[in-house]
Amino acid sequence: MKITTEDIQVGFHARQILKGISIESKDKELVGIIGPNGSGKSTLLKCIYRILKPDAGAVYLDGEELHSMSVKSSARKMAVVAQHNYYNFTVREVVLMGRAPHKKALERDNAKDYRIVEEALKTVQMDAFADRTFSTLSGGEQQRVILARALAQQTPALILDEPTNHLDITHQIMLMELVKKLNVTVISAIHDLNIAAAYCDKIYVLKDGVLEGYGTPQEVLTPELIKRIYQVDSEVVNDSRGKMHILFL
Repeated sequence: MKITTEDIQVGFHARQILKGISIESKDKELVGIIGPNGSGKSTLLKCIYRILKPDAGAVYLDGEELHSMSVKSSARKMAVVAQHNYYNFTVREVVLMGRAPHKKALERDNAKDYRIVEEALKTVQMDAFADRTFSTLSGGEQQRVILARALAQQTPALILDEPTNHLDITHQIMLMELVKKLNVTVISAIHDLNIAAAYCDKIYVLKDGVLEGYGTPQEVLTPELIKRIYQVDSEVVNDSRGKMHILFL
């Protein structure tokens, strides 16, 4: 599925957060959004998954304007892994929420739904936690459960808001490898530039609500751009397999 934003503008209390942002993700492409804290990454994603309605501009899913669609219709096309989740439900119940866009009003969960939920929990290695209360889990465990909920939603697109936050290195790699293999369109805000370099097909760079660059990781993640955006010196090197890595000096 193709996701496009055109000239997205958002302001709060006379402060302009996004100043006309246009991005595009092609079908089954993993697009990263990077930038320092306060650059507008999460605000842009909230416009894409319709928590916020932009003051100007529009979001399109396969050419259809987002706000012309019903919430349930867009939820069948796009799942979200966001930050700051809190539920006083069991892990299984939280993941079952991902099945809601596929249900009719008052339709009960069935054997197929439970099978999909169990498969999603196994995929993120959280099946042993199915009967635990979500609020008792660590931040990293909660993040994996929210990813399982998105997997259970079975959509052609996935929106991730800094998905590797709270995860140890093992589960950072596990999550990104899993997302990469899903064969769906992904737009993700990413804090770690080396994660962005390793997994993104294309990167957009935001700073102060303005698009400061876009292209492949090799085109975007240069010492010059990193210095300009983050005010730190860096060196870009290739490992023995030819994969790029960023060293901060």
